[in-house]
Amino acid sequence: MAVAVYPGSFDPLTIAHLAIAHAAVLQLELDRVDLAISRSTLGKVHLRADTVAARVEAIRRAAGTRPWLGVVVVDEQLVAEIAQGYQVVVMGADKWAQVNDATWYDGDAARRDRALERLPRVAVAPRGGIEVPRHLLLDVPGHLAEVSATEVRRGRSEWAAPVEPTAPDT
Repeated sequence: MAVAVYPGSFDPLTIAHLAIAHAAVLQLELDRVDLAISRSTLGKVHLRADTVAARVEAIRRAAGTRPWLGVVVVDEQLVAEIAQGYQVVVMGADKWAQVNDATWYDGDAARRDRALERLPRVAVAPRGGIEVPRHLLLDVPGHLAEVSATEVRRGRSEWAAPVEPTAPDT
């Protein structure tokens, strides 16, 4: 079974998150993509730990009609640590830039390089003119590059992911 991990805050889940995960499934012949939410997301000071359950539930509802979509909650913060045990790691170009920035490894370029060496196959969705090696790029509709969870929180509801309501408990 080929499974990828797609780390992110998913605050909230957007149409771009779902399209990127689906593109990875189709283009890389994956059985599943797990959206990974860290209990303490690196670089996202606005997130509170008490929102994890709500974000997980939104993904579970979205997965109700997408059998290839999963969700995991992790304690790790660095992508290289979250991706351990997966065949593929999926991310947007902004995350790719972060993964390559030694700042996130206490300014230690050697530590960053060791982390990059541990990554499984990498698949990156283009975004905002950020340079990514061509062989890593996923083919994702260009209009999705501007979708952002920040803008959804500011009112761009058309970019929020459609999620199915959960069935009531019986």
